Amino acid sequence: MITKQNFKYQGRVLITRAIVEAPYRMEGIFENEGCFMYFQKANVKMQSLDLKDVPIHKKEAVLLRCGAYYFDFLNNLVGENAEVYAIHLFPEILKNIYADELPLLIEKSKTSKRSKIVASVDVISKFIDSLSFYFENPSLVSEDILELKVKELILLLIQTKNVDSVIELISNLYAPRTTQIKKVIDTHMYSNLSIDDLAKLSNLSLSSFKREFKRIYDNSPQSYINTKKLEKAQALLQNTNLAIGEIAFDIGFNDPQYFTRLFTKNIGITPSDFRSQNSK
Repeated sequence: MITKQNFKYQGRVLITRAIVEAPYRMEGIFENEGCFMYFQKANVKMQSLDLKDVPIHKKEAVLLRCGAYYFDFLNNLVGENAEVYAIHLFPEILKNIYADELPLLIEKSKTSKRSKIVASVDVISKFIDSLSFYFENPSLVSEDILELKVKELILLLIQTKNVDSVIELISNLYAPRTTQIKKVIDTHMYSNLSIDDLAKLSNLSLSSFKREFKRIYDNSPQSYINTKKLEKAQALLQNTNLAIGEIAFDIGFNDPQYFTRLFTKNIGITPSDFRSQNSK
């Protein structure tokens, strides 16, 4: 379960505080924006286009470029819920705040790399404390204050040795985005994500994802991915002593019985019989 408080700037949500009761999977879709997320109280694993099961701990933050993300909140915070702060970085809002002049350090680079974890530092923690004050006293918030908080965040990140991450994020906001289906598939081939999840990570609708996938791989997503998973399963059955259930989880199936049925249907024998006949 999740509850949110939002501050809006020019009609758009700019800053959010979310209270999350774990276990919970939170989806973040940033179609044309970056995002700074700070995990005040949390134990999370993040997945994106080019990242798989990246751990994020209490009082850590992440700078997210455009794209889709999944945050799996793990249920091991004793006696408390997770608390997350998000500051959305829209290109048009940044341009308005900086009056057509972004900080010089940001404009020097046009590279676009993947999202990065921002290590816990005291000044960022103090900044989040200041946001918490405004969420406790929302009547004090104005658009002028929201502008100042965004400027403050960017300047703090630059001064806390995160300038490269800020450059990458801001540059990505102003750079054209291209579909990277192959990177998504390579990263998440053996995850338990659905085809719809993979489409979102590729920044595509489900129908567009299936169409592009067919063009690239000459196969449907489900058929191609299942074939690759079963190929890996055969290798694991031949070369390891892992239990059938463990192999199912390793290749992205939550249900070992479904894996056994799929394996038997496609390979012609059960995983156990395959191991008996082919084990090295």
